Amino acid sequence: MKEKIIQSAINLFITLGFKSVTMDDIASEIGISKKTIYTHFNNKTALVKATTVHLFESISAGIDKICSLDCDPIDELYRIKRFVMIALKDEQSSPQHQLQKYYPEIANVMQAKKFDVMAECTLNNLKKGIEQGLYRADIDINFVSRIYFVGINGIKDDTLFPIQEFPKVKVHEDYLEYHLRGIVTPEGLKTLNKFIKTNQ
Repeated sequence: MKEKIIQSAINLFITLGFKSVTMDDIASEIGISKKTIYTHFNNKTALVKATTVHLFESISAGIDKICSLDCDPIDELYRIKRFVMIALKDEQSSPQHQLQKYYPEIANVMQAKKFDVMAECTLNNLKKGIEQGLYRADIDINFVSRIYFVGINGIKDDTLFPIQEFPKVKVHEDYLEYHLRGIVTPEGLKTLNKFIKTNQ
């Protein structure tokens, strides 16, 4: 039952946002009493923490699986982007923004975990790209991996990129292209152009 509560809460939180979803909404979605939820979670904050950890671990496992496929680094980044967007349902409710606003302590812990995972993944991607001649050999991979992380988080800020003006899917597409254009070699640009055409 605890797993079922977490899964239902994740779906509702991602779709409607952390603020607007109540414990009653979650209980109604599953078809149980609110009291049953409280036997597993003391309050909504505890449930939010459990759902964010579960979602983070699920996404991290999915990213690890993509990285283990050993595809070319540009393909890898596009696969990761698609996987994360599907997992977060294109982030229409801006879950990260709401988490930071209403549950800052949880958000800060998750941000640190996310950085650790993304830093390792991005550094490996950059090294592989350089080795394969798709990324420029003169880039500072530590700087690029961090600036990529900053950008990924920045484009999720609704005050900077309101959804009405900047649809999430397009913003992620544009940012990934922006990131790659700054680091690819002429050979890498040929590969990148194939993905740009495929995604148009």
